[in-house]
Amino acid sequence: MVPHCCECICLAKMVAEGFTVDLNKPLVFQVGHLGEAYQEWVHQPIATKESPRFFESNFWEFLTRTRWWVIPLVWLPVVGWFLSRSLILGCTVLELFLMTLFGIFVWTLLEYILHRFLFHIQTKTYWGNTIHYLLHGCHHKHPMDGLRLVFPPAATAVLLFPFWSLIKSLATPATTPGIFGGGLLGYVLYDITHYYVHHGHPTSNMIKNLKKYHLNHHFRIQNKGFGITSSIWDKVFGTLPPSNSSKKSL
Repeated sequence: MVPHCCECICLAKMVAEGFTVDLNKPLVFQVGHLGEAYQEWVHQPIATKESPRFFESNFWEFLTRTRWWVIPLVWLPVVGWFLSRSLILGCTVLELFLMTLFGIFVWTLLEYILHRFLFHIQTKTYWGNTIHYLLHGCHHKHPMDGLRLVFPPAATAVLLFPFWSLIKSLATPATTPGIFGGGLLGYVLYDITHYYVHHGHPTSNMIKNLKKYHLNHHFRIQNKGFGITSSIWDKVFGTLPPSNSSKKSL
């Protein structure tokens, strides 16, 4: 069971460094004013499923909310197109299978790097705090908000361009689409898994352990346990949470 922060739930406002964040008003352009106190504030989770308002504008507010099923609906056809391109360009089915696995493997490392070094970057300026809140801070503040758990497709599309360019510069014309498609498939699996460990009710031990592992990151040790789909890179890079904490019932 997810622990509740009673103080956070009961209070409609929070104060830091003389500035009050009003949780009943759009949050995005408030959080920047917290300055150095932002990091402490954003890592005090409010464990309710309510979706707070981000913007006054209904248009921008709409763009911040994404249902989980939109991710496979939008991106699986794109994955299929990229994988088929490698077949058309002469790769065998076996080669495509291996490229897909390699792309998924690369994604798991990228998932770890992004989560640890970008999503958990320390900010204290107005715009630094504001951008961080939009990128990942909102998820730590409201970890059970199901409409802001997966990444909006429009934002993902923008981020895909540099990764495509990187793979294109390192791989052959025939293998580039296959590796990229595998990496994109890895992302889709990540986002679906991430949603499920927050809102699903797993029956298998593997998924139960993933759920405990990730919620431990949110509610107990937020500077450890950066892997979502796997803990392998936490083991490799020494960011595995202490075993006595990760084994506690959530």
